[in-house]
Amino acid sequence: MTGASQRSAEIAIVAPGPFATVQDLGRPGLAHLGITRSGAADRHSLLLANRLVGNLTGAAAIEVTYGGLIVRFTHPGMIAVTGAPCPLELSGREIGMYAPVDVQAGALLRVGAPARGVRTYLGIRGGVDVPAVLGSRSRDTLAGIGPEPLVAGTRLPLGGEMSDPPTVDLAPHARYVDEPELRVLAGPRTDWFTADALRTLWAKAYEVTTDSDRVGVRLRGPAMRRRTTAELPSEAVVAGGIQIPPSGQPVIFLADHPVTGGYPVLGVVATEDLPLAAQCRPGQLLRFRPARRLVNGLPTR
Repeated sequence: MTGASQRSAEIAIVAPGPFATVQDLGRPGLAHLGITRSGAADRHSLLLANRLVGNLTGAAAIEVTYGGLIVRFTHPGMIAVTGAPCPLELSGREIGMYAPVDVQAGALLRVGAPARGVRTYLGIRGGVDVPAVLGSRSRDTLAGIGPEPLVAGTRLPLGGEMSDPPTVDLAPHARYVDEPELRVLAGPRTDWFTADALRTLWAKAYEVTTDSDRVGVRLRGPAMRRRTTAELPSEAVVAGGIQIPPSGQPVIFLADHPVTGGYPVLGVVATEDLPLAAQCRPGQLLRFRPARRLVNGLPTR
């Protein structure tokens, strides 16, 4: 495919499913302006989808929530689907995930509902070429920045954010366990809680609630008790921060989290485990484990 033909190519959204957005790696470095990074909730899956089709790492893809996406291709191309495992049908035939697949002009892709996980990523060679806002094509659902969530009839142009043709035929599938464990670095506000707060966090499983979204995973389980009841001035928060509101029920901040918060943060989920947190679905149980130390900048158990 020539560069000229790729730039004129586009895809048409026939059905978006429950919720689908365009996402890339986000817009870092703007927290001082009140703008969070946003970007793919499961960055590992986005990066892998781009790698499988030979895209640059920053190319935009489609983040599909709970499947249901139907897409029509106007031009020949190449796709790869990663993340939460879904049945896939391309022009009436089943195809697999985690592998590059050639697409013919006029082809219709159907993404079924995932058996596990929440978010699935459709990478297309060249990337989705919607206008960038503050350097990113990501939709920030909290701030309302970036391209609108996809609806039936949306047409998305494809770009030229690709490198050499892919050389990988198949990548390992992500594992989604029934009760995942997330590594946590304690702090910065452990002193605001009773001495048994962290022991409580490690000891019991927490249930993911139905009001979880790209802003945060909201949990139900043993409540965290505060030692300090004074009001906490707003301070910076980061993705992975475990904020404890007055209810005592933890909230894990995800990609579209606010940049400041007024409730104390008991710990921070390791960056490497955030994609796993982003794939936890309502009703699922998860556990926290202390990350005891850092090795080459990464937390260990």
